[in-house]
Amino acid sequence: MSSRAAVNVMRSAAAERNKDHIFQVLKEHLVSDSRLFALEVASGPGQHVVHFAEHMPNVTWQPSECDKDSLQSIAGYIAAKESKNVLQPVFIDASQPLSKWAGGSLIPQSCDLIVNINMIHISPWSATEGLFKAAGVLLKPGAIMATYGPYMINGMLTPESNVRFDQSLKERCPEWGIRDTADLEKLAKENALTLEKMVDMPANNKVLLFKKTSQ
Repeated sequence: MSSRAAVNVMRSAAAERNKDHIFQVLKEHLVSDSRLFALEVASGPGQHVVHFAEHMPNVTWQPSECDKDSLQSIAGYIAAKESKNVLQPVFIDASQPLSKWAGGSLIPQSCDLIVNINMIHISPWSATEGLFKAAGVLLKPGAIMATYGPYMINGMLTPESNVRFDQSLKERCPEWGIRDTADLEKLAKENALTLEKMVDMPANNKVLLFKKTSQ
């Protein structure tokens, strides 16, 4: 990465650690040589999307954020990596109606993949509701939404480190917290999605894979 471009980027140590682990899951479940379109909701600094794009050149990636500094950082990573298959980031506040996402430019059933990393537990529940409602509209039938982070499983939160993490999140903001997969499954069903698979990941995280039904 050039020093000029690096001025405009932020770096997440967690993203560096988990980006390849998440990529391996995506690669396994997105087997195609065709041209595909993927939307990343809440792209953070931008490390994930440029890494995914480098290793999945047949996929056009649309990153997004609601934070101004993160939007600048994503653009900086795209420039520094000279990513040809990553579009410029767009503003998306997942808690807002889909009509306000990216200025209303997103097309129903245009996404082969939606990716959402480390947002659900550090945002209000309304953001998760918005994410699932949008996925139900934007995903093609049979397409996948992958979410990554820590989760409670049917009312049980383990290990103890995740319990402490959940407490610290709620202390920072009462609207934050580790979500229960049972609640996410219910939300998915309301939006024509089904939880297909849970993949265990390092550091007590998981990738949840939701598939859009044929409706």
